[in-house]
Amino acid sequence: MSEHTTEHVTEHATDQTAEQLIIFGTTRAGQRFRPSDWAERLAGVLSPFRPEGSTADPLTYSPYAVPRVIDGVRCVVVDHRLRDVAPLAWQFACDFAESNDLKVDDTEGMPADQA
Repeated sequence: MSEHTTEHVTEHATDQTAEQLIIFGTTRAGQRFRPSDWAERLAGVLSPFRPEGSTADPLTYSPYAVPRVIDGVRCVVVDHRLRDVAPLAWQFACDFAESNDLKVDDTEGMPADQA
């Protein structure tokens, strides 16, 4: 777990618990990840993956992957439900974090009212 406090996402929370993977824009060595718009780019790539039946506006992010700023650090909050909806998209997000040596925080089983 990261030492960062987390800002949680409540949009489209249908389960009693929310499970999220937070990818921080900081490397494990403590360097800020570049380019500065990396979070928006990653969330943009994942934007087509949405809950079944939802309207996909091309100018919005998926509720499963949203860019955020947490404690002054750019992040992408990835809902674990993406793993079921689009396993390859989930793997892409995980591989992105790993290949760029980014810090991650996996918040499993958090009450939905805090998520």
